[in-house]
Amino acid sequence: MASKREEAVYVISVAAELAGVHPQTLRIYERRGLIEPYRTPGGTRRYSNADLERLSLIQALTEEGLNLEGVKRVLELENLLMNLRSKVDQLQDRVREAHENAEYQIRQVHRSYRSEIVLRRKSLPDVREKQE
Repeated sequence: MASKREEAVYVISVAAELAGVHPQTLRIYERRGLIEPYRTPGGTRRYSNADLERLSLIQALTEEGLNLEGVKRVLELENLLMNLRSKVDQLQDRVREAHENAEYQIRQVHRSYRSEIVLRRKSLPDVREKQE
């Protein structure tokens, strides 16, 4: 997986042009916590394709009538939803593993029955009883 630094290739002017906004808009979005571009050691903002996708979502939400605080809340909720989905997936994996383990243990117990079962043969009449 590439690092944030390797993915962030667009300077602010290029990112703004690709997103169809003014560079100052990107600075405002950053101050409001809507986007967090990578910063070079010299402090230059660099934007990635993921940042551009996020900008596109921000634009779509504002065009729908949300203000920037509303957009921020939607983005926070989407992030929360992604985290919760990830946790649900992890829990489902753990439940699946526990179920498989329980089934394995049940099979082991059933196999142990075979060694514990003693077959009784039908008794033959005692020969001594008939001779008397």
